[in-house]
Amino acid sequence: MTRRGIARITTATVVAALTLGLTTACEGDEGKKDEGKSVVEKKPTPSTSAPAGPGPEPYAPAPTGKPLAKPELEKAVLVAADVPGFNVGPMDAPPPQGETPEKPECAPLTSVLNGQPEPAAQASVYRQITGANKDLKPAVSVFLTSHGPSATTVLHRLRVAATACKGGFTTRSSSGPSTYKGVKELTMPRAGDDSFAYQLTGDFEGTPVPLVFQVVRQGPTVATFYTANFEGPATPQIPPALAAAQVAKLKE
Repeated sequence: MTRRGIARITTATVVAALTLGLTTACEGDEGKKDEGKSVVEKKPTPSTSAPAGPGPEPYAPAPTGKPLAKPELEKAVLVAADVPGFNVGPMDAPPPQGETPEKPECAPLTSVLNGQPEPAAQASVYRQITGANKDLKPAVSVFLTSHGPSATTVLHRLRVAATACKGGFTTRSSSGPSTYKGVKELTMPRAGDDSFAYQLTGDFEGTPVPLVFQVVRQGPTVATFYTANFEGPATPQIPPALAAAQVAKLKE
């Protein structure tokens, strides 16, 4: 994974992490103690999913409800008043060209890395969330994507890809190759109509970097939260309150 590649993955989160030493995991022994409390690795179970491919069938019927246009997403995305104890600020949209996996079955994972979950969204908005304390921890990015009937397919494709690519994969982009050493499903408190959480382990100049993603569907809208730990191997934490607050706002 190149320095530019990591910046593309987490945009403002990673820039803050590199320049200010931010991380969502606690430091030292405390970080190890907390690891797995709100985010724990899910033990593998036999999969009955369809083989990975460009368009697997969704787990659930297509959601009802009108897809949100961008102005509606702007109103629906979290603001600081929705999540006491956190700051919420703007975040640039990702560049149109991102990473391409060498294994096509890993494309759903790289689409999220690129900030553009597949199937392609009709509209998207991006935000940066940080703790309101002096060190700004935790640092989490979120984007809302409006998919309409295909929203259920987003999470299904991710589940299939996480299984197919659990041993790791490589990608290519204009900045060079990137390596992800493994994919594992995580257990988080359920949120919305459907949710899926997983960790990618990136390789940043020879150092493993845990990247955690929580993808939540509420009706035809998908909310993706993600963060990274640059200070050690501990799985970074995404506060459950963020997804809960986002789902509540999407239900309004």
